This record gives sequence, structure tokens and C-alpha cells, in this order.
Amino acid sequence: MPVNLPRSGALCKISPRGASMIMRKVRDQPRTTLQDLVNDLKRAGITVSKKTISNTLCRHGLKSYSARKVPLLKPAHVQACLKFANDHLDDPEEEWEEVMWSDETKIEVFGLNSTRRVWRKKDEYNSKNTIPTMKHGGGNIILWGCCSAKGTGRLHRIEGRMDGAMYREILANNLLPSVRALKMGHGWATTRNTQPGQLRSGSVRSISRSWNGLASLQT
Repeated sequence: MPVNLPRSGALCKISPRGASMIMRKVRDQPRTTLQDLVNDLKRAGITVSKKTISNTLCRHGLKSYSARKVPLLKPAHVQACLKFANDHLDDPEEEWEEVMWSDETKIEVFGLNSTRRVWRKKDEYNSKNTIPTMKHGGGNIILWGCCSAKGTGRLHRIEGRMDGAMYREILANNLLPSVRALKMGHGWATTRNTQPGQLRSGSVRSISRSWNGLASLQT
């Protein structure tokens, strides 16, 4: 009975040195495209196709994923968010049901937000594998909205430059009616900027609680 013996197969078109070069490149710059790698190898005297490079990266555990877009946060914002999470880690679930969350968001009006791809391993989340975003820019509309465990509140379009007076007006005309519509009762809490009147991208929110919620509208 014939026995199929293991065969060496076709030789790799990319040498171990070439493979190390492209692996080093995508680790340092995950957004590198296959065409960039083709050009790099060509300058090194190695001519291969995009498919060959893709297969080499896959053999080393790297695949192409869409880069996640995350808020552009400064180190101080990250530390403040971490402190907030640790401070409220053991809060009972019932308290969170009384919180009305609010925030602003930007929606592109013209064109599409282009999708960038990165080379990474599965479940490998690193800042180099993401695209920082900012809330405010051109060719878009800015919306304010709120929600709680009981449902969603009002949605308001922000026109012009946001300042403290406009922010308080939005809260009075949209936040309070949303609280009443959702029947949140007394003792509800809302998100509020740590520096009232100064709304900045990536600003850290804190919880301000009062018996009737009106204190959250004061400067």
C-alpha cells in the first residue's frame, strides 16, 4: 500500500530576513498597507505579490482588521476615567438606574468616514491599532442627547459655538423634560462637566446628585 510521505513543498518566496522586516514594519506601523510592504521588499531586492505578503503575515498570526475609532484622550483624561470607574466599582445597580447620561456627538454630513485597516493579532487592542477622533470639526452636525436605564431622552441639535449659557439652556429645555417624561422621580442624578461652562473634547464627566436634580443646572 503506497504511503504519502511528507514533502517539502514550494520554497517560500520571502526569506526569513524579509519576513522579519515586514513583521517589524507592521508592528511599528500597524496601518501599513500591503502595497507599502511590496514597495519595501522591492527596494530590498525581493519581488513578491500582495497575496504572498498577506499569507506571510497570516502565518505569523497577523490579520487585517478595521481600525477602531476611539476618542482622543489625554493621559489626564484616562487617569480621571479610571479613578471614576474605581470609585464607583461597588455601587449598587439600583443607583445607576437613577442616572441620566448626556453627551454630545458629531455626525458627518458630507462624504463618508473612511475606513482604515491595521495589521494585528486577534483580541490585540493597542493605541497604535486605533484611530483617535475629535468631537468637533467641519462638514458635520453636532447633537446633544441623553438616556438612562429607563429609556432615551430628547435629542437637540447644537448650532454655533457651545458655551456655558447655551449648555445650561440645553439642560433646562431638554434634560428636565426628559427626566419627567421617563418618570425618574426624585433623587435622580445627571452627568456634568468637571468644569462648568468649559466643554472640551474628551472632557471627563462626573456624577452630581441632588434631591430634585436642579443643582446640576447651576454653575
